[in-house]
Amino acid sequence: MLLLGLLLLLAAAALTVVALFLTEAVGLEMGGVDVEPVVVFLAGAVAMLLVALGLMLLRGGTRRGLKHRRERKRLTELSEKLDRVDSERRGEDDSSAS
Repeated sequence: MLLLGLLLLLAAAALTVVALFLTEAVGLEMGGVDVEPVVVFLAGAVAMLLVALGLMLLRGGTRRGLKHRRERKRLTELSEKLDRVDSERRGEDDSSAS
């Protein structure tokens, strides 16, 4: 998700750059092709949508990663605690068996 979010942000940036170069006074032309102002507006709207979607995906990926790190840390702590309790029990069993 994180990678997809970054790709969408790059696509939005590319569309924004293209839209900036298309916005000349009233007559919009790119490569000899006339472009209507509505097309420039729609390109900007799509770019904004891609930015929003990219940021949402980045946020989701970051949250998921943080959640997995916290869960992994908790499981490691519980595993260490279980190992300590098991070793203490084995120590008590060995001393009472003698």
